Amino acid sequence: MPELPEIETIRQGLAPHLEGRRLRRVDVRRGDLRIPVPQDFAERTENRRVTRLSRRGKYLLMALDDSAVIIAHLGMSGRLVLAKQEADGRGRHDHLIFETEDRARIVFNDPRRFGLFTITELSGLESHPLLAEMGPEPLDPAFDATALSATLQSRNTSIKTTLLDQRVVAGIGNIYACEALFRAGISPRRKAKGIVGCRAERLVMALKQVLGEAIEAGGSSLRDHRRPDGELGYFQHSFAVYGREGKPCPGCDCCTDKTGGIRRLVQSGRSTFCCLRRQQ
Repeated sequence: MPELPEIETIRQGLAPHLEGRRLRRVDVRRGDLRIPVPQDFAERTENRRVTRLSRRGKYLLMALDDSAVIIAHLGMSGRLVLAKQEADGRGRHDHLIFETEDRARIVFNDPRRFGLFTITELSGLESHPLLAEMGPEPLDPAFDATALSATLQSRNTSIKTTLLDQRVVAGIGNIYACEALFRAGISPRRKAKGIVGCRAERLVMALKQVLGEAIEAGGSSLRDHRRPDGELGYFQHSFAVYGREGKPCPGCDCCTDKTGGIRRLVQSGRSTFCCLRRQQ
């Protein structure tokens, strides 16, 4: 599933083509996604001007000039791409097409149909069921060690599992939780409520650094992620632990023959990659 860096990369790539543009045509080719596209979606969005394209966690938010907001989520395999040829948008898994007044076409492709597109009013955006319980944005300056520790005080689950809870921190998924915990030197099995003081400071710093570097690299392209222009992200080439089971971890002097190198654990049904020597 695309995480915060991938969605932010997509936002940055689409904003120049959408912001300030009128949606000349909105074609819902297939609306039976994870949450069905509203029946009146095209009617409510066609001929409206996009005033702003923003992000909340793993959601894209497209504000329109009538105070409506399109909420989009790419699910597990969804992509938003800029059509380069006339045939683009006619594929089997091309479910929505947005065409602007200057003929730019943005195509939503989703083979598994786990994505979603819905629409709400700006006045009710923060209380919308998809967004109401989301935690703070990790790249927000207000997100600091004090704020994180306060949220974790009552959490008896492991810190890795807790970071995946969007009510704790918005936008973090499996990849960046593993990478940030490694960089912070924190065991993924440590209880979340024990992340206080210098540990909380290290974790917040690691989250901000990893996410910032991933955005700069265009996200991580493992299976489905592509930037709107079709190019791959390349942060996957900078992974310290994710997907590197059995390999030596960077900056660590542990002997893989003795320690097994980077370990793969299973926590709450999800793979966790870590160095048991470096992460305490």
